[in-house]
Amino acid sequence: MRVTLPLYAGGFLGPFGGAMLIALIPNVAEGLDTSLTLVAAAITTYMVPFAALQLVSGTVAERLGARRVVRTAYVVFGLAALACALAPEIWTFLGARAVMGAANAFLSPILLAALSEVVAPEVLGRTVGTFAAWQTAGFTFAPALGGALGEVSWRLAFAAVTIAALALAVPTRTLGSFERPPGEGHASIRGLVSGWFGALAAKALLGYLGFTAIGFVLVLVAAEEFGLGPGARGLLVAGYGVGGVLLGRYAGGVVDRAGRPATALGGALVCAALVLGLAFAPSAWSLALLWLAVGCAGTFVWAGLNTMAVESFPENRAGAISAYSAFKFAGVAIGPLLYLPIFHASARAPFVVAAGLTLVLALLVLPWFRRYRPEAVA
Repeated sequence: MRVTLPLYAGGFLGPFGGAMLIALIPNVAEGLDTSLTLVAAAITTYMVPFAALQLVSGTVAERLGARRVVRTAYVVFGLAALACALAPEIWTFLGARAVMGAANAFLSPILLAALSEVVAPEVLGRTVGTFAAWQTAGFTFAPALGGALGEVSWRLAFAAVTIAALALAVPTRTLGSFERPPGEGHASIRGLVSGWFGALAAKALLGYLGFTAIGFVLVLVAAEEFGLGPGARGLLVAGYGVGGVLLGRYAGGVVDRAGRPATALGGALVCAALVLGLAFAPSAWSLALLWLAVGCAGTFVWAGLNTMAVESFPENRAGAISAYSAFKFAGVAIGPLLYLPIFHASARAPFVVAAGLTLVLALLVLPWFRRYRPEAVA
């Protein structure tokens, strides 16, 4: 725990620093004398560099050394959060949020790669699942914790992130006892261009597009069909994250016992059935219970796929994880473009499409029962 706790804490901080703004949008708009629309745009300015830079961040860390890169990223993340806290107007705030997103691209995936280096192979799945649970906790509880700090001052919330980031940048805490040296030129993006990584990236994209990004449609249905207010809708959509927090470590243990493909396949099949069920849910309570169940089942999908990503490219582990993660967030970006036109035609139809995409993910896992071996690349 002494070795892994700083890594888990870093896994919590990145999503927390990104998502806490959700609860603070009105406060920031009032404090900076600007519109809600401009403050909400800070979510986009954070996510775009975060997703884009993950295509290369892991490979950069492999070449320069993970400890050096992560320590620098913590410092930049913290100072950018401080710039948000001190921002006199919206444009400074937006720019600082973009820097925070860019810095986080050099944190989350590299910390996960470091975990794979410091734990025994027989508990790798459980460790990866636990890291995912900490990340989910950061994202899920950020609005509540950020909102609580915002009751005093929205600037205090960003100041708290600054303190946490700079504390984690302390050399003895940055990566625990992880000592992997910088690469010797062999880590490259070109080494990831393969059918094996393509299949892994496709699964990541389909997973987020099929049963994660669909959450915003759930909110629209809850508002239009059942008249739920903002607070109730927030609690409803948080159910997915609660499922991940509750079962993350357990799902990782199942990965170690049952295997990576079996765990991912089982979770994907259950997710497909549950997402399809959302199309026929007769009440807000049934929507909430089904969405919570999707979060629980999705944890098994990600525990299996994330572990595959961690161990499939030992020569560029951080690079593979970061690029794989970029495809996850591509699914988030594509989701509204795909589902909103379908929603306007038929409010429940997006759930049917999402269930179909999740089923495609399950089918893509099937060949890996025969072909998958840790650290094997096709």
